[in-house]
Amino acid sequence: MIGTLEALCGLNGVSGCEDEVRDYILERVMPHADELKTDAMGNLMVFKRGAVTPSRRVMLAAHMDEVGLIVTDVTDGGYLRFGTAGGIDRRVLIGKRVTVGENRVPGVIGVKPIHLTEGDEAKTLPKLKELYIDIGAKDADAARSLVRPGDTAAFDSRFVRFGDGFVKAKAIDDRVGCASMLRLIEEGGLPCDCWFAFTVQEEVGCRGARVAAAHIGADTALILEGTTAADLPGVEGAERICAPGKGLVIPFMDGGTIYDRGTYTLLGRLADGAGIPWQTKTRVAGGTDASAIQRGGAGARVAAISVAMRNIHSPACVAKAAECEAQPALARLFLGEMAKA
Repeated sequence: MIGTLEALCGLNGVSGCEDEVRDYILERVMPHADELKTDAMGNLMVFKRGAVTPSRRVMLAAHMDEVGLIVTDVTDGGYLRFGTAGGIDRRVLIGKRVTVGENRVPGVIGVKPIHLTEGDEAKTLPKLKELYIDIGAKDADAARSLVRPGDTAAFDSRFVRFGDGFVKAKAIDDRVGCASMLRLIEEGGLPCDCWFAFTVQEEVGCRGARVAAAHIGADTALILEGTTAADLPGVEGAERICAPGKGLVIPFMDGGTIYDRGTYTLLGRLADGAGIPWQTKTRVAGGTDASAIQRGGAGARVAAISVAMRNIHSPACVAKAAECEAQPALARLFLGEMAKA
């Protein structure tokens, strides 16, 4: 599981450019899938037969895309101006390494040096328009020979195992969900038939999931995700939301979805019965593909199993390896209940 997660996090798949991730997943699932579909948006949908065909069509979903940057202009000096693809805090950008475009042109995000700032300028967070990507080009023509407006840039971040069973990488949100679904597909022996949707463009508005849900027409959907943890110094009580090391996160509500109450209760009961630690979020925040799936077509019952992550949407997302391993285990138990329904 962790080896697969490392391989997936090493791929670039900024929203709208998920091809590299999809190609990797497709190669892995082809020997195991009973049916494969891709759609015009780029979603990959995999059908796997199980021991029984449930009365309700079941779908698991995880998104392939990651937050990143998109080149908007090349300056006369050969620097790149950019916007963001997905929600990124500007504070995590300055000085970070990135790779730009399909050829992974290396670059670094820069800003005016502190020595040249004056007055309040030195005390305020730079605006996005004040940042630039330096790819080491001598001029605009040299830069344009390597990149062009519309190219995406992904964080250049090494996968690291560290501390008391933690992992650090870019894009653990939501390559962990993709890794979990790969494990379920490749292990086989599913309790019931299931569709697996590897979706696109979640980070820019859950766009791919809406289309995938329409193709599949699921009655029940389980979203495998990562979610924001704020168990940090100076953050107390409910504002910590959740914490790596305290178990999988089963949310009852977030910024886009009120999850199906019965399915939420079921997941908690299954986790308790299997001795899988779990927690819920203590603040209504964030959102997942569940919002689009729940309201697509005739609607669906939705639930989520998330992995708590510090520094989400950054080059240094941190999660507990054991909780990454536990996510597909709880999802399999869920499919077992769907087989009985």
